[in-house]
Amino acid sequence: MTESGVNFALYSANATAVTLLLFNSPEDADPVRVIELDSQKNHSFNIWHVFIEGARHGMGYAYRVDGPHEPWNGHRFDPEKVLIDPYAKANNLSRWKRGDACFPGDNLHTSMRSVIIDIDDYDWEGDRPLQTPMAQSVIYEMHVGGFTKSPTSGVKNPGTFLGLIEKIPYLKQLGVTAVELLPPLCFDHTDVLREHDGKKLVNYWGYSTVGYFAPHQAYCVSNNDGQHIKEFRDMVKALHKAGIEVILDVVFNHTDEGNHQGPTFCFKGIDNSTYYYLTGVDGSREFYYDYTGCGNTFNCNHPVGEKLILDSLRFWVEEMHVDGFRFDEGSVLSRGESGAPMEHPPVIWAIELDDVLAKSKVIAEAWDAAGLYQIGYFPGARWAEWNGKYRDAIRGFVKGDPGLISEVASRITGSSDLYQWHREEPVNSINFITAHDGFTLYDLTAYNEKHNWANGEGNNDGINDNVSWNCGVEGETEDQWINDLRARQVKNFATIMMISMGVPMIVAGDEFKRSQGGNNNTYCHDNEINWFNWDKINSPDSQEMIRFWSKLIEKRLKFKNHFSGRYFAGKTNRFNISDIHWHGPVVNQPGWNDPQARCLAFTLGDTADDTDGTNNIHVMMNMYWDAIDFEIPQFEGLNWYRTIDTSLRSPEDIVDYDQQVKINDGRYVVTGRSIVVLFSRETT
Repeated sequence: MTESGVNFALYSANATAVTLLLFNSPEDADPVRVIELDSQKNHSFNIWHVFIEGARHGMGYAYRVDGPHEPWNGHRFDPEKVLIDPYAKANNLSRWKRGDACFPGDNLHTSMRSVIIDIDDYDWEGDRPLQTPMAQSVIYEMHVGGFTKSPTSGVKNPGTFLGLIEKIPYLKQLGVTAVELLPPLCFDHTDVLREHDGKKLVNYWGYSTVGYFAPHQAYCVSNNDGQHIKEFRDMVKALHKAGIEVILDVVFNHTDEGNHQGPTFCFKGIDNSTYYYLTGVDGSREFYYDYTGCGNTFNCNHPVGEKLILDSLRFWVEEMHVDGFRFDEGSVLSRGESGAPMEHPPVIWAIELDDVLAKSKVIAEAWDAAGLYQIGYFPGARWAEWNGKYRDAIRGFVKGDPGLISEVASRITGSSDLYQWHREEPVNSINFITAHDGFTLYDLTAYNEKHNWANGEGNNDGINDNVSWNCGVEGETEDQWINDLRARQVKNFATIMMISMGVPMIVAGDEFKRSQGGNNNTYCHDNEINWFNWDKINSPDSQEMIRFWSKLIEKRLKFKNHFSGRYFAGKTNRFNISDIHWHGPVVNQPGWNDPQARCLAFTLGDTADDTDGTNNIHVMMNMYWDAIDFEIPQFEGLNWYRTIDTSLRSPEDIVDYDQQVKINDGRYVVTGRSIVVLFSRETT
């Protein structure tokens, strides 16, 4: 964009004609100008381009692209379909009707439009990405809309980037260092075409991206598309001022155009054979490889696909100041055009080594829907991974499954069996127990089975193996003993996560026992099933749980030496305490070979070079249903003080330094299904 006009450019290796449509407003039915690009003057190599004098900020534009319509050869050009720009900084969906883009016929009046945006006019006030070290990070996975959309939120602009700003004090109270936003890039909420009990279901999560350079329009207050970039930037700047990083959940593994029966609104009509992995019978390329479970797979390792991904990531870092990315179904990025995993996938290594992205956090969901599972083997060195093995082991252990203590020990200490062998570090492990897809943390303690009937798929969607335990009753109950046990189990999960090496990730709402009624696949509900209930947050019961989480996070960040980015190496301190030592109920006897073991204890020695060795920690975990008497290791010159006991009611369950209870003998009876954490002090 210049003062006199705008340059438009579109890549297509196989198009024979390109037409630019220019609209005074992106909501107008008809274009004010139709510019047919000259195949000689406006076509350089594979780029179609034209400079339009007088084009300005806020105008709408789109393309028609012609070429061979030969599905068997991978070409699906259709000049009757109006197409958005893959590089657009805003897209307008006010006229969009998805069905019209799926069937033959001109869809001009029901098409999406891209919007010309001047992105340079913004005062960042000196803001830059925060670059919080991974070892000092606590990630909070959240949905921009659901966080404030409930009327109970009381914010001025519910369900928006600006609404999130109003709740930053809550995030500060909790103590998280980063928010990981479910896809905030432009998507089509209408791509779920079902109803249940008369209610229309929608694409709520946003895992079908329409525009890789544009914020999602529904999360913005202004109807002016040109303001959407500003509102997103305002959110980032406000979060940064509060010391909170912004991580985006990005979806490069597939697009929203679906399979051969899906709509044509962008890549499919621009150059289908370049942008997608294609397959067919007897060498044809009529259909789409579907490694994603979403109808198509984006050709990530084609040079053009790779460039779009890199350009998008750089844009969000350089122009929008985001701090990192979580890559949905990240293993797709390792597949070549044949579908087979590549040893050195170009796009993954390009992200790894890119100068602009060098300080950005990069997190992979290291699997895909076709069964590729790369936990501990994801290409690259600095990529962190959602550690599904951590999730499953800790769920089973807290549930009370026997014989897991060896694996639990490995998971708590940074999963060295997965990462250390190829010189990675504990920070490569994102330690999580729940995520947006699956049970909430509370529902893990309240449901044995999924209850997904409201999704309109006959309860056939969502996983069946949840590694959950309902504590004796399926769903809600008035039995106080069961409710107390469920609260204790939630605190057990929280405690283990915060004493584990690696990077903890909390799902928004788990800190106050948010429930989805046993629904483990709430992708289609823009309603109370997913929304934060701020009235519940303010209840005494929720405040007690939020207090527990907040103090846990505070203690983790305060004693960061125990959770550094390095694996334990057998160092000892001046009290002769090693960096880690394992026990069971009996000191020095962890019971590795006991197939029925449900207890584990360990001592973390304060061995950092810049400390005096007094901040040692001793943890006793009893996932057996009865109380067990644990021995406590004794060290000359130190006393132990109880800081956490998940069996106790608030505020005794977790206390500050001046309220810690001294342990006067070498034993502690740990209640069934409870965790106790002791901190040391030097004898005075």
